[in-house]
Parts: sequence; C-alpha cells; structure tokens
Amino acid sequence: MGRRQAREAALQALYQVDVGKVDPGQALANLAEMRGIAPEDLDFARELVTGTLAHVQALDLIISGLSRDWRLERMAVVDRNIMRLALFEIFHREDIPSSVSVNEAVELAKTFGGADSSRFINGILGRVVKEPDRYFPLKEEGV
Repeated sequence: MGRRQAREAALQALYQVDVGKVDPGQALANLAEMRGIAPEDLDFARELVTGTLAHVQALDLIISGLSRDWRLERMAVVDRNIMRLALFEIFHREDIPSSVSVNEAVELAKTFGGADSSRFINGILGRVVKEPDRYFPLKEEGV
C-alpha cells in the first residue's frame, strides 16, 4: 500500500504545481504532514514528482500526439497529470514494470478522475506500452 499512497501524493503534488504553481517540495511537505506519509514513501513520491517535472515537456508531446481529439490544455488536469506520472515511470523507472505503471494510473483515475478518465488514460498508456519502440527515440531525446 505504501507505493500507492506515494503515487497519490505525487499526483496531488503535481496537481498543485500545475494548477496553483505551488513549489513541488512545499506541496509534498504539506501532503506528507496531512496524510502522515512514511519517509520511504515520501522519498518515492519525491522521485516521481521531480522526475515527472524534469521531463514534463517531452511527456506532454507524447500525450498530445496520442490524444488527437483532445488538446492538452482541454484535458482534465487530473488526467493530464496521471498520464505524465505514468509515462515518467514507463520511460525512466526500469524497476517498475510498465504494466504496473498502467494499472496504477488506471486506479488513480478511478479514484481522482471523472467517469471516463480510466478508459481514456488506459487507452493512451496502452498504446505506448504496445508500441514502445515507436516512442523509444523520444526517450533518447530526453523524455
């Protein structure tokens, strides 16, 4: 349950950064205090947040390219950040299987997203996982 709680905290921090322009470290510190997150889980959440933010432009290119009918700005903020987080894991966390990243993203969408969020997110992430070689050059460019 620790990593799930850490992913939830990471998503909430990314949301605060995206919407409120809150400092990522401050957002995580506030969440850790409010939710009583264990230090090792907070470290994992911090890695996810800093990694996602470090690659956000490249991750957004992938999302934009796969969501033909939805511009990034029109997407729900929660959905956008769930996909960013999952794509960061898929491309940069070799210790986490892609299937786990997708499943966790779908669960986050069910908890925090809208009625269609989990299907939308699963569709986008599923395409990346099914054709990883298609997106591999982006990884080399800094995704």
